[in-house]
Amino acid sequence: MKIQTLIIDDETACRDTLRNYLEKYCADVQILGEAQDVPSAIELIKSTKPDLVFLDVEMPFGNAFDVLEATSVQDYEAIFVTAFSEYAIKALNFSASYYLLKPVDIDELVKAVDKVKLQMLHHRSQGPTRLLMDHVKAGMADQKLVLPMSNGFDVVTLKDIVNLEGGGNYTDIYLKDNRKKTVTRVLKHFEDILEGKGFMRVHKSHIVNLDCIASYNRGRGGSLILSNGREVEVSPAKKEELMHLFQ
Repeated sequence: MKIQTLIIDDETACRDTLRNYLEKYCADVQILGEAQDVPSAIELIKSTKPDLVFLDVEMPFGNAFDVLEATSVQDYEAIFVTAFSEYAIKALNFSASYYLLKPVDIDELVKAVDKVKLQMLHHRSQGPTRLLMDHVKAGMADQKLVLPMSNGFDVVTLKDIVNLEGGGNYTDIYLKDNRKKTVTRVLKHFEDILEGKGFMRVHKSHIVNLDCIASYNRGRGGSLILSNGREVEVSPAKKEELMHLFQ
């Protein structure tokens, strides 16, 4: 059985190298096509319905997660190919089929393809792309959250997040060590991800980690003082729900 495969990378030399390696060392792989940016990658995946996609992390007009999100209804394995450090990718990619660092090592490439073959034979009950996106968004394996950033991705542990503050198309994420991460995602995006994980949206602009609430100040809606010293307004519509959690 041939593994129907796509190569997605904005660098021509990287696509050429990967194609040559696959043709020479991975006889079970059949390359259906290639793309060099996010829009063309999404269109190609939808039209060819591949078994496997070699996916560059950073590309023009978006990144690997944009591709995965747009094609999550389709079932394919994803192998990330990136120049990022091994440490960063291990943190990012705990649920992906495999990752390959540039320049691609032939032995690692063969291992990655072999792993995909095994996963295909086991017929996992949940589609691989959907499974990957669930893990990326919700951190199901170890409660981590991957944040798309302008220069790549950051990984934070949910328990280290104190609060999130929305501002238009951006969300500021405040951490226990006083760092702030700004992500180009609306607050509703994170509300969906953090549902049932110890977080609550207490205001149209604020989500808080319930474990990081230090005190409550009475008022029409009132306000919360958090463990990082920040004061967060509580919406009157959310006050009763919040009080119920602490009864």
